[in-house]
Amino acid sequence: MSHTPGAERYTPGHDTFALGFMAARTAATHARFFLPHLSPGTTLLDLGCGPGTITADLAAAIAPGHVLGIDQQAAQLCSARALARQRGLTNVRFREGSCYDIPLDDRSVDHVFSHALMEHLAHPAQALAEIRRVLRPGGTVGLCSPDWGGFLLSPPCDDAVSAYTRLQQANGGDPFVGRKLGEYLLEAGFEQCHLDAHYERYADPARIAGYLAVQLEAAEQTTHARRLRDWATSPSAMFAQAWVTAVAARPH
Repeated sequence: MSHTPGAERYTPGHDTFALGFMAARTAATHARFFLPHLSPGTTLLDLGCGPGTITADLAAAIAPGHVLGIDQQAAQLCSARALARQRGLTNVRFREGSCYDIPLDDRSVDHVFSHALMEHLAHPAQALAEIRRVLRPGGTVGLCSPDWGGFLLSPPCDDAVSAYTRLQQANGGDPFVGRKLGEYLLEAGFEQCHLDAHYERYADPARIAGYLAVQLEAAEQTTHARRLRDWATSPSAMFAQAWVTAVAARPH
């Protein structure tokens, strides 16, 4: 996650629980929609790369091409670099930076990928303008963001989820940005925009409940946090979240 300091707050936080949650993500599970657009020998920017688990998979997919992962949190990048060393990847590097001021030259990369970033931004149009700037003509961008208007919860737990939604909005984000990705991309000057949507069902309801509850507790909303943790103990607990994917191209 990267942002302009003071403009917004990253709602999931950077505690061990949140980092572990994000580190479970892979390209196969969270970037599958973008993989067909990649080819060996190209260059890619992973914007808001977090712990680098998706980034490392993308580096393997485009080798011998190069990948740059950018995130604002230095601790995230330490984990990402360690993972790359562990996998023996030599075509990926990580750098601290903001999505509002990407430390790359104009028209310098073939692809930009960003997962679970746009929903935390107060100014997504500004970030997309930067993405367009660094993309080469004909280059592609792949975005994936949840839309909090599309939950499937069993049994109902709408009050607690609504509380988390309001918390993210208070932090400057937009929990409903998923449905707006296409509009934002076209306004930023992209073309050939393709949108899709899917549900992600969390295999362990207690894990997603805990992920949300930790931040509600930090905001002193302990009643809603407790409601989520209690909900997760139900034998019929199911948490499925809607995600929107968008692929678009920078015009030639």
